[in-house]
Amino acid sequence: MSTPNIHVLFFAIFASLLSSTCCDIDRPQHDVALFVFGDSLNDAGTNNYINTTASFRANFPPYGETFFHYPTGRFTDGRLIADFIAEYAKLPLIPPYLQLENNEFVGGANFASGGAGVLPDTYQGSVVDLGTQLKQFVKLVKGLRKKLGDEKAKRIVSEGVYMISIGGNDYLTPVLNNPTLFQSISMEDYVGMVVGNISTVLEGIYKVGARKFGFFAMPPLGCLPAVRLVGGNGSCSRPATELVKLHNVALPAALAKLESQLQGFKYSLFDLYTSLNKRIQYPSKYGFKDGKSACCGTGPYNGLLFSCGKKNGTTSAYTLCSDPSEYVWFDAAHPTEMVNRQLASLLWDGPSHTVGPYNLKMFFEMP
Repeated sequence: MSTPNIHVLFFAIFASLLSSTCCDIDRPQHDVALFVFGDSLNDAGTNNYINTTASFRANFPPYGETFFHYPTGRFTDGRLIADFIAEYAKLPLIPPYLQLENNEFVGGANFASGGAGVLPDTYQGSVVDLGTQLKQFVKLVKGLRKKLGDEKAKRIVSEGVYMISIGGNDYLTPVLNNPTLFQSISMEDYVGMVVGNISTVLEGIYKVGARKFGFFAMPPLGCLPAVRLVGGNGSCSRPATELVKLHNVALPAALAKLESQLQGFKYSLFDLYTSLNKRIQYPSKYGFKDGKSACCGTGPYNGLLFSCGKKNGTTSAYTLCSDPSEYVWFDAAHPTEMVNRQLASLLWDGPSHTVGPYNLKMFFEMP
């Protein structure tokens, strides 16, 4: 599918400027590749390259206005957590895998897709689900082996850091669209299915040669502006919060199990729930004016999904705040760049009770 010319031009220029760094395979030991898997929290433009609807794209204004000054496909006003991690690691912006051509390699690859789930049924046909992201990674590694040789490709893969944030869409879909689902399956069993599928994909990534994995705990989905709007009274959703808490117990248990079973498997788990919830509940403490409403959108709390930018057939004019950095949320479901910056800083070298047993800085510094 064709892509906005300015988007392609930006990355062409950026890659050219950084070519001496990004494409030097005999790079310094500390120049470790970053591979990103997940959903819209870290989608750098994947959905610009697939056949999907405007609901699953952010390639129109006002997205991207703060840093890039034009839309790139990121679901925020500026940079993502993944962008800041790349900056801290002295890497270029990591491009979407689907943007790469002829097996080019620019410091890593971003497979994350807005709307993606762990379960293939989640928005099936409109997004790149986690299982497909694994297949893309396998294909990328095969290309690296062909181009660089087995030894260099193996080193890139084994030394790389694998950042993964996914599962939220698997929980939001039934909460928002199919609440009767939990009459036929318990929340515990549903969460077990999601986390079980995550473990299977992790084993697949590990099998290719990955060893250092950085995970995000599930954020407070029940307190998204979109969920507050659907609830009607502005309070956080109890079913969504229950699913999130079950997930945040099951995921670390699954990671510990993988660590015991897979030799050399190391993981970092970022307590995204607590870190983001503090900013929602006490915004002024962290430099924000509003932790409930979105900067951009329509309806109560600006919480109407897909209303930022008036896409997806919405007819009423959306509102846009004058300064996104004053808000926790940019649109009905995604944080602002300022929040992403704060979260990335914690993920990079935060205290052990926030990110552990490793932080990402440790991963980038270790062989």
